Amino acid sequence: MKKMIFLAGAGLAAAAVPVSAQAQDATAGAQPFIGVSAGYHDLGVDDEVTIALEGFEITDSSPILGVVAGVDVPVSESFFAGVEGNYHFGTDAVDSEYGASVRLGYMAEGGAKFYLRGGYQVIDLDPYKLTEPEPPAGSLDDLDDTGGDYLVGAGVEFPIGGIALRVNLDSVGFDTMRATTGVTFSF
Repeated sequence: MKKMIFLAGAGLAAAAVPVSAQAQDATAGAQPFIGVSAGYHDLGVDDEVTIALEGFEITDSSPILGVVAGVDVPVSESFFAGVEGNYHFGTDAVDSEYGASVRLGYMAEGGAKFYLRGGYQVIDLDPYKLTEPEPPAGSLDDLDDTGGDYLVGAGVEFPIGGIALRVNLDSVGFDTMRATTGVTFSF
């Protein structure tokens, strides 16, 4: 099921590229952007894992801070397609994460953008911060703590002066929930 959803999103993205190339002549050009982002990533592990050792508790979420960059291309007066990359570092269970996504959306008359997105996200965990209390130093050094999966989500951006305020809600592999908010600057 996950692969079918990912393939459907990739197909939509592939279909949007030729359309965006044709529409570039009829509408304004590409709109590159860069910005900062902050949020909260809940890995959803605490519902799936039971620790057999008494006194340990799962702490599977983390505040995240980072940067985003991308470009949107109008495909008509009201619709756009774009790509976006992100890098975030976490303060708890998430050590860092990065990925790329395709955005397809609607542009309202006042400049607000409403979009869906799909892509791939890699998450590097800090296994020592997944439980409370932390395990002894060195006990988890051989653990594979990096994984990736497809990202699906939705977002909205509102222009205010020369910046845009944005809010995104994403899931990585339909296992985690990630909410971010930020500010982007177009140039």
